[in-house]
Amino acid sequence: MIRKWLIGLVLVVSVAVTVACGVAIGSTDIALLDVVRVIASRLGVADAAPPATIDRIIWDLRMPRVVLAMLVGGGLSIIGVAMQTLVRNPLAEPYILGISGGATAGASLFYLGFLPPVISKTLSMPVAAFAGGLATIVIVYLVARTESRVSVARLLLAGVAMSALTSSITSFITFSSPEPDALRAVLFWLLGSFSGARWALIPGAAVVSVVGAILLTALARPLDAMLMGEEPAYHLGVPVESLKRGLLVLAALVTGVLVSTSGAIGFVGLIIPHAVRMVAGVTHRTLVPASFLTGGLFMVWADLAARTLLPAQELPVGILTALCGVPFFLWLLRQRGTTSS
Repeated sequence: MIRKWLIGLVLVVSVAVTVACGVAIGSTDIALLDVVRVIASRLGVADAAPPATIDRIIWDLRMPRVVLAMLVGGGLSIIGVAMQTLVRNPLAEPYILGISGGATAGASLFYLGFLPPVISKTLSMPVAAFAGGLATIVIVYLVARTESRVSVARLLLAGVAMSALTSSITSFITFSSPEPDALRAVLFWLLGSFSGARWALIPGAAVVSVVGAILLTALARPLDAMLMGEEPAYHLGVPVESLKRGLLVLAALVTGVLVSTSGAIGFVGLIIPHAVRMVAGVTHRTLVPASFLTGGLFMVWADLAARTLLPAQELPVGILTALCGVPFFLWLLRQRGTTSS
C-alpha cells in the first residue's frame, strides 16, 4: 500500500513539473515564475500577471497544447491497457490493432468531404473517426477469433493488414483532394501533431479520456479476472461477452476522438502499460490510473522534443513515438518468442 501511494505521489509531482516545463520551454523560453503567475491569475488565485504577450503565449498557445498532450497520452495508454487485457497479450495496442488507422480513415473521409452530403451533415469529425475505428477493430477481432478464443497471431496479422488497408484508403483520399492546403494539413495531421491545439478541443478529449479511465478503474476486478482467461472469468461471475463488446466500443470511442484532435500517434498504448506493469504491478486499480498519468507525461515530453529538436521547425510527434515504439515492439516480440520456444 505504501508503495502505491509513493508511486502516486511521484506521478502527481512529475505531472506538475512536466506541465510547467512544457509551457516554459519553446522557441521563446519563459521563466517558470511567469508560468506560475499566469496560471494563478487565470484561475483567479492571484491578481498580478506578466505582460499581455507572455500571458497569451502561455495561456492561449502552450497551455492548451500541454493539456491536450496529457489527455491524448493518457487516453491512448489506458486503451492499450484495455486491449492487452482483452486479448491477454502485451503486444496489443490501438495503433498496431488498426484502430488508429480506421479512425484516421474515417476522419479523413469527413475532413476532405468524401462522404455523401446526407451522411456528412449528420456527422462530426469525432463521430466519423469513432465509426472508422469501431469498424476496424470489430473486423480485426472477428478475424482473430477462433471458436472460444482469440488467436494472438491472427489478431496481430489482422491488425497489420487492416492498418495497411486503412492507410491506403487514407492516402488515396488525401492525394485525390483538389485542395493543396487541405492536403498539406492532412499529411501533417496523419503523422500526429499538437500544433493545432486550442482550448475548444480540450472538452471532448477530456471527457473520453477521463471517463474512460474512470470506467476501466471501476471495472478493475472483472479486468483482473480476464487476465486468467475467459472461462475462469466467466465462472467468477464476469459477463465476459458484454465486457468484451464494451471494451471494443470504448477503445474505438476514445481512440476516434483523440485521433480527430491530434492525428494518428502510435505505440503509446504499447510502451506505457508495459513499463507501468514492471513498476506498479498488474492490478488494474493501480495500473489504469498510473498508465493514464505516465502516458500523459510521456506525450508531453515527446511533443516538447518534437518542437525543439530542430531549429525553427517542428517535427510531427508521431515520428518520435514511432522511433521509440518500433524498437520496443520488436524487443517485446523477440522476448515473447524466446519465452514461447
